[in-house]
Amino acid sequence: MNPARRSVCQALGLGAFASLAHAASGAAQARRMAPDFDLATEAGRVRLTDLRGSPVYLDFWASWCAPCLQSFPWMRVQQERWRGQGLQVVAVNLDRRRDDASRFLQRVSVNFTVCFDPQGKTADGFEVKAMPSSFLIDPTGRIAWEHRGFDAASIPKLESKLHQALGG
Repeated sequence: MNPARRSVCQALGLGAFASLAHAASGAAQARRMAPDFDLATEAGRVRLTDLRGSPVYLDFWASWCAPCLQSFPWMRVQQERWRGQGLQVVAVNLDRRRDDASRFLQRVSVNFTVCFDPQGKTADGFEVKAMPSSFLIDPTGRIAWEHRGFDAASIPKLESKLHQALGG
């Protein structure tokens, strides 16, 4: 996410932003090819094209995002639940300072790939406008659907979409 978008998000306040983000839905980008990326992780690098053949739940997050703190436990459960169908959860951090992301990650448990994009170029490629923003990328590399925001009310819809897409 570019700095101007990040400033707008912070200026709105997390509560108003979360509601605004949840209201925006994601059919606009569906079915286009997902932009490739090559990002650092704690253990090396991850490229989206290397994950072809598997469905990918791609999530953009930042340490200052309160809904992101709620989405991490849910993503952990989904990674475990859909691992047998090949699901790969990949969370892209957009903090400029890695220390901010590290403090956030100390508060949550992850069983999925976390990568870092401090310049926000990957988020710009996906036209991320809300925190968090998530995309389901099908095994061919196309965006099947996207979702903006995260709250308890969005969980049934997200789980239904995952169930439909992964054939569970």
